Amino acid sequence: MRGISIILSLLMLILLPATSSAQQNLWMGDGVRSVEISDSHNVTFRLYAPDAQGVALKGDFLSEGIHSVSMTRGEDGVWSYTTEPLPSEMYYYSFIVDGIGEINDPESVYLVRDVARQMNYFIVGGGCGDLYKPQAVPHGTVSRVWAEMGDTERRMVVYTPAGYESSRKKYPVLYLLHGMGGDEEAWLATGRAAEIMDNLIASGKAQEMIVVMTNGCTHHVAAPGYSEEGMWRPYMSGSMDGSFETMFADVVKWVDSTYRTKAKADSRAIAGLSMGGFHAMQISKSYPAMFDYVGLFSAAIFRGKEGVALYDDLEAKLCRQFHEGVELYWIAIGCDDFLYDENVKYRALLDSLALPYTYHESEGGHIWRNWRCYLTEFAQMIFK
Repeated sequence: MRGISIILSLLMLILLPATSSAQQNLWMGDGVRSVEISDSHNVTFRLYAPDAQGVALKGDFLSEGIHSVSMTRGEDGVWSYTTEPLPSEMYYYSFIVDGIGEINDPESVYLVRDVARQMNYFIVGGGCGDLYKPQAVPHGTVSRVWAEMGDTERRMVVYTPAGYESSRKKYPVLYLLHGMGGDEEAWLATGRAAEIMDNLIASGKAQEMIVVMTNGCTHHVAAPGYSEEGMWRPYMSGSMDGSFETMFADVVKWVDSTYRTKAKADSRAIAGLSMGGFHAMQISKSYPAMFDYVGLFSAAIFRGKEGVALYDDLEAKLCRQFHEGVELYWIAIGCDDFLYDENVKYRALLDSLALPYTYHESEGGHIWRNWRCYLTEFAQMIFK
């Protein structure tokens, strides 16, 4: 009787509708293998859409000027397309079905969010892509924390290197800032900051360090879904009015009081992309004795000058910052970036003041592919 009872219980579980099951997708099928990377770095995409009249593939791996490529339908209703060999990198893709796009891959769990858009991704190894993959190395810890900044509690993401919990030593800190429309999750998800740091530290190419990823949009205290603000849709929000700069001293104070840090300028770095580059430039000159290492990645420099006190006495403040001591002032941008001319003008200003910096120019535009590379290079140059 007991055996019959067990069988009946299992049958009941299988027959229950998904909405009443504690684990709703327990009995889902295997589906199709939607992304397959060959040893030669060709990538095959598949989508099961038997009733579709046409399916196309979009991706940042396609040649410049090509919006999408048509996929071929098989007799089993699976549409497919195979690329030429791709360089090692992290790529994004989506589908267009009967003219409707951009549709995410229903068979892939590999998704990242950039502003309000969810994107499927894959990583081709054998080069820089290996840095973006979890490897068989000691892993650091990623913590989502809340801290008092001014009169508001705000959320941050903090990476501590492998061995932090079991050691007693103190660590340098990199403050890593996102761009407009981003939040404290951006560098972790799309930027692959934890994987990059794990792999660089394990290989001895970067010093062990704490990485603090703040929310630079002062209109919201946390990324969507992580606060009492409700289900708001991410948008191209930003804070370039000085409010983020004003509260940043509280960020550093809280980090130094909460973590085992080397609380001095030669053990602090600040870097950011786009709006985060604006913040890194403004914060580092506003607190000239706080950071010896500054990284401007595709930085928005000359923004909001009208009525913004951040630009008052700009030259004098920059001179004071460099007089206090800057070990590395690193400016990086892609040759096709829409902020390229701003960076040319900013470098001309630094040249006119005889302030030393290091300049790195890459291919491409205002894209994560560049910013992940910039983080990789900058992290290897700091705290030496």
